[in-house]
Amino acid sequence: MADIARRPEHRYGHRPTMKDVAARAGVGLKTVSRVVNGEAGVTPDTERRVQEAIDALGFRRNDSARVLRKGRTASVGLVLEDLADPFYGPLSRAVEEVARAHGALLINGSSAEDPDRERELALALCARRVDGLIVIPAGADHRYLEPEIRAGVATVFVDRPAGGIDADTVLSDSFGGARAGVAHLIAHGHRRVGFIGDRPRIHTATERLRGYRAAMEDAGLAVADAWVSLGPTDPERVAEAVDAMLSGPEPVTALFAGNNRVTVTAVRVLAARERPVALVGFDDIELADLLGITVIAQDAAALGRTAAERLFRRLDGAEEPPATVVLETKLLARGSGEIPPPAER
Repeated sequence: MADIARRPEHRYGHRPTMKDVAARAGVGLKTVSRVVNGEAGVTPDTERRVQEAIDALGFRRNDSARVLRKGRTASVGLVLEDLADPFYGPLSRAVEEVARAHGALLINGSSAEDPDRERELALALCARRVDGLIVIPAGADHRYLEPEIRAGVATVFVDRPAGGIDADTVLSDSFGGARAGVAHLIAHGHRRVGFIGDRPRIHTATERLRGYRAAMEDAGLAVADAWVSLGPTDPERVAEAVDAMLSGPEPVTALFAGNNRVTVTAVRVLAARERPVALVGFDDIELADLLGITVIAQDAAALGRTAAERLFRRLDGAEEPPATVVLETKLLARGSGEIPPPAER
């Protein structure tokens, strides 16, 4: 009955401490500290007893407290837009590899394109004393990070620039890439080209729209209002935009998709149509090579690697002014962007 009535011990939430190890091994705290930190001054027999106690209890050294005493936490934070977006997989992995090479742990989270959530997440990481931040901005005002940067938190922005502050930034050439992609469609005979992009408050969306307009202007082509659609990239909205542009007395004969999510929906909608429609997408997508989708490819891994290397240069003491690095994009012609307009088929 005594066994039944006994209250169960708490199994979770209590981690063994050096005091627990010292009690089990029958030694002092200083002796345990010396063994844990590999210091001299402990006899082999005592070291063996301490190690046996460590193994039995499952003790792990508290590295966070140790590195805090040195002024560095050996961790960096990464604020992404959407962890589920395939574009951010190689970017995050590249940041993690650079961090690992510098002996640091990467902690990441998603803002879900919400400026308030971005701010909350970035400040939460700072409160946990990360050494540096890499941020893909959701908002347009980053002055909230000024106190953290002054306090020594190295900060680099990726894919989109910071708002309201000067900071290191690593971008893809969204303007140049979009301009090249639309020019490619024009070179294959298209005069009515539609543009479907992300929300207008997003830097990459406006830059790609600017590139689209520049390519049309270069060719002396006017842009009808009905040929441009910016907004959320959910499939319903994008499908409606595609259908609208392909309807009416003067439908577009080609589409430029402003990011990978728009491209995926556009491919699905166009696959159901009898007549092929030319398409170029910004960002590569999975199976695009097998499906023959022409894209403007940006190197997500290079974005992450370049940003992380710049971050650790700051952490190592680089005192140069904030700079913006723009990485080139690449046109990958695979077939969909080379379809001529109907009149020339």
